[in-house]
Amino acid sequence: MIVEEVMRKKVFSLQPTDTIEAAIKLMKTKKIRHLPIVDADNQLIGLVNASKLREASPSVFHIGEHLEDLQKPLEKIMRTDVIFGHPLDFVEEVAGLFYEHRISCLPITKDKKLVGIITETDLLRTMVELTGAHQPGSQIEIRVANITEALCDITAIIQKRKANILSVLVYPDKKDDHYKILVIRVQMINPIGLIEDFKKTGYHVLWPNMPEISK
Repeated sequence: MIVEEVMRKKVFSLQPTDTIEAAIKLMKTKKIRHLPIVDADNQLIGLVNASKLREASPSVFHIGEHLEDLQKPLEKIMRTDVIFGHPLDFVEEVAGLFYEHRISCLPITKDKKLVGIITETDLLRTMVELTGAHQPGSQIEIRVANITEALCDITAIIQKRKANILSVLVYPDKKDDHYKILVIRVQMINPIGLIEDFKKTGYHVLWPNMPEISK
């Protein structure tokens, strides 16, 4: 899945000469937490978020004081070292950027112009959809040595049970680098019969941990 399919294309932005007060009002009205800052050509040059605006605003404990701070331009407080993405980036790569740089949003640019934005909420929703966790089903984890061979066998077994596969994930076995953990989410409420089929074929089912299943 690419970023273009999940990004928000309607992006609210301001220019560096706009005031802190204008940014606060826009965030409150549109119920957003991040504001890309663009120049007259809609090219990304900075970013401000809700926490930065709170820091730059007069304290709530001194209402009426230092109101001039609200009239300062955003260029005084905006971040200029902005990490950004491209519409054709893969969502998985974007998730890596969020994790590595501990960011909460990613402006998306094309030909240097702002065309979209992805937030933590957008990314979380997309990850849930990719894993199929939002749909009724059962998750089964199987320890395998050969992913290609295992996938062929396992999908054939699932097909015999006439079940739909919602998602397939693979992650390394932390106990042994020669093995992988295959995480399959299938559209069935009771997977006992399917687990029996896997075990009869010789596969090591890690989850659900059901060593003895009644016939």
